[in-house]
Amino acid sequence: MDVEFRMKSHETMRNEIKKRFPGYNIGGVLNDEPFDLLTGIYGIGIIDSLFGRRLQYYNDKWPVPDNTILTDEEIIDLKVPDFTRNKFFMNIIDQIDRIYQLTGSARGFLNWQGNLNTAFRLRGESIFLDLMDNSDIVNILLTVISDTYLQGVKLLYSKQKEYDTIYNFATIANCTVNMIGPELYETHLLPYDAKIAKEFPVIGIHNCAWTVTPYIDLYSRIPNVAYIDMGIESDLKKAKEVFPNARRNCLYKSVDLKNKTKEEIRNDFEYIAENLAPCDVGLPDIEYDVPDKIIMFAMDLCKEFSDKYSEKDK
Repeated sequence: MDVEFRMKSHETMRNEIKKRFPGYNIGGVLNDEPFDLLTGIYGIGIIDSLFGRRLQYYNDKWPVPDNTILTDEEIIDLKVPDFTRNKFFMNIIDQIDRIYQLTGSARGFLNWQGNLNTAFRLRGESIFLDLMDNSDIVNILLTVISDTYLQGVKLLYSKQKEYDTIYNFATIANCTVNMIGPELYETHLLPYDAKIAKEFPVIGIHNCAWTVTPYIDLYSRIPNVAYIDMGIESDLKKAKEVFPNARRNCLYKSVDLKNKTKEEIRNDFEYIAENLAPCDVGLPDIEYDVPDKIIMFAMDLCKEFSDKYSEKDK
């Protein structure tokens, strides 16, 4: 909640990155642009907090929302928040004013998650049973979640627009989609993901570093997909064929950076380049047990293969 504290933290982190990774533009530390003091606040707990659920804070990870499972009766009573009277949301709006005062910019994003991710947090593992035998509860819950998502994102963008920060996209986080399979996704989740996508000219779909293969054809039915990510186990060629114009990102797992040899990592990166490029290789959530030199090695590989495959295209 303390914008000034985050400002100081950004300066500390920027200096540490410059010292440990000289010449590497991690987090945009070499860019001449205002600090982004909005992205990441409250972790994945934005919608949870809008519903009045508490967050648990830790020294070494994002805050985690309260895992108390909502009952059928609580879901039936769940309503889209009145954003203009919601203390949590209005505090974020006030923070944007202060961020602009400090940086001259209102840039940044909140992690609104997605329909299934949020339903899983609110309902717990019971959501997987609900999807098979409790459709009424699932539809009530997903309707409230998706409506809350849409109202919240639009109100946030409207506030940022006051400071000439214009955004026209949304991202659906489906980190838990591999838990339900394509059949249940198609019948229960796809309509709600498409509902969000129809409200924006640009949509991104986040899958974490898992396989996207069973869902590629279903995702192709979502309008305006301009970004999609996946793990290396996915059918990368098919992802490129189905989404030729989207920005594609292969997320490389921290455990692979830690445990694989340099030769194995090189082979993986070339495999990604051969099958998915032009694309990004994402290095999300790198743990402290991955040596700095391996991170720099991975970034150097990205530069090497970018140059190599750019020449091939010519």
